[in-house]
Amino acid sequence: MPCPGSEPVAPSKLSEDLLSFTQQVWVLFSLLVLGSAGPCVVDFLSYIEVVNDTSKAKPNHEDLFQTASEQAGYFTTAQALDHGFSAPLITHHVRTGRFVRITRGLYRLRDYPSSPREQLIGAWLRIAPDAVVSHESALELFGLSDVIADEIHLSVPRTRRRLVRQPGVTVHTTKRRLEGVDVAVREGVRVTAPARTIADVAEAGTAPEQVVAAVRQAIDRGLTTRDGMQQAARGRGQRVERLIEHALPASQG
Repeated sequence: MPCPGSEPVAPSKLSEDLLSFTQQVWVLFSLLVLGSAGPCVVDFLSYIEVVNDTSKAKPNHEDLFQTASEQAGYFTTAQALDHGFSAPLITHHVRTGRFVRITRGLYRLRDYPSSPREQLIGAWLRIAPDAVVSHESALELFGLSDVIADEIHLSVPRTRRRLVRQPGVTVHTTKRRLEGVDVAVREGVRVTAPARTIADVAEAGTAPEQVVAAVRQAIDRGLTTRDGMQQAARGRGQRVERLIEHALPASQG
């Protein structure tokens, strides 16, 4: 027998008395026939909580879909709440399979495939919208050099306050802009653009040979230009400027 409540019903169609009576009937049926309050009853109780939750704004499915679509299908609890989804409604959609719970506070629309970068996406979304994936994590997203990040690297404006601490995540603060030509979107994730990424890791002390390899690969693949690299290195000190300049001639020859 299918679980009741699998199809949405407007709260106005079910009176409080009817819900209370129906709830009691299903709990009694479960105890007498199934021997326990089985999963159907659990789902149904969740459903009753959903249809009775009229204190929140009406959920905007279209807006949540738009938000998740721009993030490879993923969204956070905070984003769902912003679009009018109450906590009970989120739980209901997880039970019915419409939302896939990835980890605490992170979900995916069921029609989107899972990503091997779920951990990175989750870390980024927890401090979005002004955060970007950066440094060695950005190099990995672009497939530049042989660097394998041992932590997730994110960057936020230096003016950002009250950052969420996350294990295995390094958050860099910067006075440099995180918008326009300095930011790109890769696999649904906001990330520092290739030239900016390379300049960031060069300044942070990534191995020089990895920086040189990243410069040459980025130019060979058309991800940036000689002028773009020189501009990104400008103002970062003589060591960074010399390192970038050293990588350029071979990539242009």
